[in-house]
Amino acid sequence: MKIIKNIFPVFIVLILSFFSIKPLLMSGFFPIHDDTQVARVYEMGKALSDSMFPVRWVEDLGFGYGYPIFNFYAPLSYYFGSIFNLIGFDALIATKIMMGFGIILTGVFMYFFAKELFGDIGGIVAALFYMYAPYHGVDIYVRGDVAEFWAYAFIPLVFYSLWKVYKNSNWIFLIIVSLGYAGVILSHNLTAMMATPFLLFYILFLSVISYKQKRRNTIFYLLLGLIFGALISSFYWLPALSEMKYTNVLSQIGGGANFLDHFVCLPQLWLSPWGYGGSAPGCVDGLSFMIGKLHILVSIIVFILTMILLVRKRNKENIEKLLIIILFFLGFALSIILTLDISKSLWQAVPLMAFFQYPWRFLLMISFFASILAGSFVWIISLFIAKMNNKNLYLYCLGAFLVVVSLLLNSKFFAAQTILNNDSSYYTNDTALEWSISKISHEYMPKNFLIPKNLSEISTGVIKIESGNLKIIKLEKTTQSYKVVVNALTPSSILIPIANFPSWSLSIDGRKASFIARNSGIEVAVSSGVHAVSLNFSQTPIEKFSNLVSLAGIGMLLIGIILSGKKHYGK
Repeated sequence: MKIIKNIFPVFIVLILSFFSIKPLLMSGFFPIHDDTQVARVYEMGKALSDSMFPVRWVEDLGFGYGYPIFNFYAPLSYYFGSIFNLIGFDALIATKIMMGFGIILTGVFMYFFAKELFGDIGGIVAALFYMYAPYHGVDIYVRGDVAEFWAYAFIPLVFYSLWKVYKNSNWIFLIIVSLGYAGVILSHNLTAMMATPFLLFYILFLSVISYKQKRRNTIFYLLLGLIFGALISSFYWLPALSEMKYTNVLSQIGGGANFLDHFVCLPQLWLSPWGYGGSAPGCVDGLSFMIGKLHILVSIIVFILTMILLVRKRNKENIEKLLIIILFFLGFALSIILTLDISKSLWQAVPLMAFFQYPWRFLLMISFFASILAGSFVWIISLFIAKMNNKNLYLYCLGAFLVVVSLLLNSKFFAAQTILNNDSSYYTNDTALEWSISKISHEYMPKNFLIPKNLSEISTGVIKIESGNLKIIKLEKTTQSYKVVVNALTPSSILIPIANFPSWSLSIDGRKASFIARNSGIEVAVSSGVHAVSLNFSQTPIEKFSNLVSLAGIGMLLIGIILSGKKHYGK
């Protein structure tokens, strides 16, 4: 009976998530800004089937020359989606499963966090407010930013597990902190950058309370969770930072994505027309930046009621949670300020913030804080009506009212602009991969590489004879290798259509050889005779080192589990 009672609220969240994923259940697909998702899932699955792990390079994108997208673009959601592709689902269905799972996790993880603080009703309210926050709808059905809304899902998990570590100093929850934080980083590195300062303030707050309670080791455990999370995910972020210089990733900063042109006007946070266009300078944009009227109103009401309770000083047993609410309201207010022009001087003073490109990205944190504040509303009211008869009935009714109104106001935003009658092959055929999709995102190409200007300039995968008299006898190609047997009648050279990156190495007849990196491929010279030419993708020293760091992080966690288990068993 207890199990049913514990599962039932989660079941409610899952049932009510239907409206957020409904467009994913229809046949076909819908247009989104980042219309690369199906192709990325397909390419991830293809690389895994070629035994590449971790996946860093994809074969068909980059105009057919390939590029190391998953060395720089957070890969977690695509690993998940590719699993379904590998077990038999087509790439489109696998992408929809990937998206739907990320959406549903948002509600489930928020439920567990808010429930821990404010009970079952508060957990359900917070989960539905978070899942149906207007910006969440923008991320899914307008921008199509799968990486960002997957990270959006993991944020409550990190806050929840940090709270549990604070309460129990338990290694199990330290592991969840680590995996949750690694989940944020591996889902979307920019979201990790955005959330980390808020997490550190949260840790500082919990540490101060712990210190006053004479639990002085708590800060060590709290920070250790984030450190382990960073270690586990280092196989991704360490090469991403150190090898960025080989690509055009930095070209994405400035220009049309200059943060100075994309501050939100204050009225837009209250009301802005829903649209499927883009962000533009000024107060008229093609997409909405609404926080959600109910989110705003409930957050302000909760703050006022919390201040009243703190002033009265009659709730000493609840002071901890009341202060948490104030902390989250400050996070809510600060996040709002960071979307507005008044924060421009801070953006200019901190160079790293230019990577965010769009100040309105902080709607992600606004939605998080507003949703947890909404979850606290029922609990706050319970303190005011503690002595009333039928108190629980009133609280259930209030929770139901908040959920229903939230769904009525915001579920309409979780809709596609239109449904296109496209199947998986529309997104994964050669032309789509090597031209249509590649045009959307080619910043991961090597510097100085000749970017094709039209369809006729893309790679066809054909090795070209640059000079001499040569015949190609045999060709074997995978994601991470080109193996060619040639018969050169004279000293000759061939151009292999691969975008050069430091990971590529050449051997001729089993001996290491050098090559010339051209702006349209890799040129290999051979002497007269029959030769086996092998071009292989092998991880760079920093990539290998980062893999070892990740394994070390996992190993230390496992040792911690074993030692904590023995300690517990010894008791």
